[in-house]
Parts: sequence; C-alpha cells; structure tokens
Amino acid sequence: MSLENKKIAFLVAEGVEDLEYYAVMMRLQEEGLKVLTAALDLKTLRGKNGLEIKPDTLIENLTADDLFALVLPGGWAPDKLRRSKLATDLVAAVQAQGKVIGIICHGGLMAISAKIVNGRNTTGSLGIKDDLINAGGVWVDAPAFRDGNQVWGRVVADIPAFNRELVNALKEAAE
Repeated sequence: MSLENKKIAFLVAEGVEDLEYYAVMMRLQEEGLKVLTAALDLKTLRGKNGLEIKPDTLIENLTADDLFALVLPGGWAPDKLRRSKLATDLVAAVQAQGKVIGIICHGGLMAISAKIVNGRNTTGSLGIKDDLINAGGVWVDAPAFRDGNQVWGRVVADIPAFNRELVNALKEAAE
C-alpha cells in the first residue's frame, strides 16, 4: 500500500535538531507522506543550528485518530515540549493506538514523559541514556532499530539508518 498523503506529524519547538527534522522530513516527503510540523504556537522557530522552521499546525489541533504516525526529533525541543500535557498526551495516544512513532536522539525525553518507554528497547543521545533506563527502558547502543511500533535512532550521524527503519516501519503499517 502507498504512503501517499498519509499524515505524519513532527513535534517541534525552539532548538529542535535541524538535521533530525529536515533530513527525516524530506525523506518522508519523498515517500509521499503529508508531513505536518506541529508546535505549541505558530511562530517561526529556529532549530539548534539556526535553520528556520515554520509550524503548519498547533499540537492542540492534532489527534491520534487523524495521524498515521508521529516523529519526535531531538535537540533541545523535547525538553521544552515534554512540559506540555497536550504534547505528551498526543504521544501517549498515538502509542495507545499502536501507530508508528519515530524517536531520535533527545526525542526520547518526550517518550519518557509520555510514559511509553517502560520495558521497551530504547536508544538516543548518550546524554539521556540514564533517563531512559530510569524510566524503565532497556538501553541498546545501535544506530537505529524497531521495538514494536517504536522506531529509535541514536544521533544525527545515524539519520540514514533511522530513515531506513522508519520508512520500512511505515510501509509495513500501511499494508
């Protein structure tokens, strides 16, 4: 089945890791997915490396029912977004429906706050390794992998492996 026009949302805030947003987003657009950039407000924001990102929609306007999948890029944004009940509730709802969630680098902070890591294989930046373990995650030092509906990636250098895993998981979910 095609991924054409299926909705996938990226949750972003000021300081999101630009490459984990743009490189992953563009790869998903190549597959025909309708990518939504969702934030807590619609102001243009700057990524960690200075690139501008203009949100398409507010996180509060999204529901798990409306989405095919979700991506949680890293950088400093997850630490800001995890303080929003709207954002963590959305992540938890997407998880409850078993939909694909891509989680890379510090994106795991959102997964922790949404309480979706306990007993799951996890990875990310070494900076959140202890946080993932303390939340009940099992640390795996690998570039990218899947644990059920969750697709995990370590860091920017692992984006190609993360993109491959994510696209494969999305294609399987579309079957």
